[in-house]
Amino acid sequence: MINVILNSPWFWAILRIAIVLAVLLASVPFLILWERRFLGFMQDRLGPNRVGPKGLLQTIADGIKLFFKEEIRPYSIDPLIYWLAPMIALMPAFVALATIPWGPTIPVRAGAPFSYLTPVANVDIGILWVLAMSSLGVYGIVLAGWSSNNKYSLLGGLRSSAQIISYELPATLALGTIILTVGSLQLPMIVDAQTKPWLGAVPWISNWFAITPFGFVAFIVYAICMVAETNRAPFDLPEAESELVAGFHTEYSSMKFASFYMGEYANMIVLSMLAVTVFFGGFSFILPVNLSTIASWLTLHGVGWLARPVNFVGGPYLAWIWFIGKVFLMFSAYIWIRATLPRLRYDQLMALSWQGLLPLTLILLGLVMTWLTFGWQIAIIPAVLIIAVAAIASIRYRKSPKSTARTLTMYKEAEPLV
Repeated sequence: MINVILNSPWFWAILRIAIVLAVLLASVPFLILWERRFLGFMQDRLGPNRVGPKGLLQTIADGIKLFFKEEIRPYSIDPLIYWLAPMIALMPAFVALATIPWGPTIPVRAGAPFSYLTPVANVDIGILWVLAMSSLGVYGIVLAGWSSNNKYSLLGGLRSSAQIISYELPATLALGTIILTVGSLQLPMIVDAQTKPWLGAVPWISNWFAITPFGFVAFIVYAICMVAETNRAPFDLPEAESELVAGFHTEYSSMKFASFYMGEYANMIVLSMLAVTVFFGGFSFILPVNLSTIASWLTLHGVGWLARPVNFVGGPYLAWIWFIGKVFLMFSAYIWIRATLPRLRYDQLMALSWQGLLPLTLILLGLVMTWLTFGWQIAIIPAVLIIAVAAIASIRYRKSPKSTARTLTMYKEAEPLV
């Protein structure tokens, strides 16, 4: 009976889903606590330190409080959509994890089909699946704003929908450069492409796309879009407290509010995992060093006893540790940005995407297509021309006459009485 279960593809599929969901749900409280402590450190204060040793139980206490808190529901809402919106905001983040690999795809049990632990589903459209599912979360925010029958909530929902449209396009184009380079949408193949020699010339350095010329630009664009799509500071306009109270979740309380909160953090984790997988070698060693090449070099030079531990460090048993470590560093960058940059105005938010990121990614995509079709010798010519035009435009912009200060004439009738 046990052998029948262990040889069943259904058993391994359910096990893969259970592992991913358990890790995601368990990591959210820890990451919330880490954000509060890290923000406290950056703002020169203690942060949560009362509940449990060193404040470690603060997030658990907050969860219990939200679970037992009275739910206050406004009178004139649309009840069905108001109830569905938090679930729509939360669930896509869980589903998006299905195609992200956190380790090598190796069969665990000989003779059992599909007996691997990661990814949950190694489908041909892996990266498109993550993008599609992560985009669905905004429907929950828009529906929450509309169903609350509150002008602040509606404005927050509308802001979020405009924001996701504006930043999804450059993010997709930035990832498109990597897809064109690899020639596949499967995330395990993108990870495998980054284990090759750096730029095809340096065998002991891994070819992480984040340290290649085009990949670095694509990563910067994707990182900006990643922060914007999750409504995090400095792009947190859908819930700007000083303007919209709390935006789309103003009228939510208790566990419905907690669902929005968990959905935001789950989305941050998913997009951080995608960034690590596409730009930072996925589950490979935490530094861009090709350990298998180094182990071979050690064996050739008579230091074979050192090759075995080097191979073990870069092997499949520690792959999940390197992956989680990279995702943790990416998540910490989110907090760093939040503590460093002020919130943008809404016109600045739109201008950054449509006038800055979108043209940049279109040029980058064109250069990558030229490189793949005609070789890097031909591609370097338009690259130099574009850099020269950008430099000349920058110089002319700096020499342009500065704007003069406007004067305000106040009518006598509007002057205050003395």
